[in-house]
Amino acid sequence: MSSDDVFDRVYRSSSDPASQRALYDDWAGSYDRDLEASGYATPGRLARVLAEHLSDRDAPILDVGCGTGMSGRALADAGFTTIDGADLSSGMLDQAERAAVHRRLWQLTAGELDVAPGTYRAIVACGVIGIGAAPASTLPLIAAAVGPDDLLVFSFNDQVQTDDDYMSALAALVDSDFDKVAADEGVHIASRNSTSIVYALRRTR
Repeated sequence: MSSDDVFDRVYRSSSDPASQRALYDDWAGSYDRDLEASGYATPGRLARVLAEHLSDRDAPILDVGCGTGMSGRALADAGFTTIDGADLSSGMLDQAERAAVHRRLWQLTAGELDVAPGTYRAIVACGVIGIGAAPASTLPLIAAAVGPDDLLVFSFNDQVQTDDDYMSALAALVDSDFDKVAADEGVHIASRNSTSIVYALRRTR
């Protein structure tokens, strides 16, 4: 199956957590190869945005939806040293274990993120919240684990940017407890002429 076929399967997939887990378990073995061949640029862009707004490279970071570790590797390449990762898919986590960039890895339960606010200076979600992946309700779920003056950094691809549910979830955060400190638009998946915006939000209270 070509990488384009895989992406089409993902974007058409159900948002049911069990279906999502099965899809990504099945994809885990070729995930890195498929994404690299397709010119997946968002992890590096997200890591650069975080580096612009978090000077302490030893600060603890949580990589939500860490997948096989691509986003973790990008964070490590940007100089960050204390990265934890969590994902729904055990197959993806097996691959992330091999990447050896995360301090700790654990499997998520859908709809839950048992992290006390302030545990991490930044929580990131790279290519995670979107159609064929996590629903819009995931954004406030993750945001609830961000402590005062800490960062939430995530990407919305071009499909998400036209979806009212996702954009309303973002607007609700900015209207309440967060300041938008960055909105970096650039290449998401080059082979599909897809773009994404990397947002950095800082919790104000």
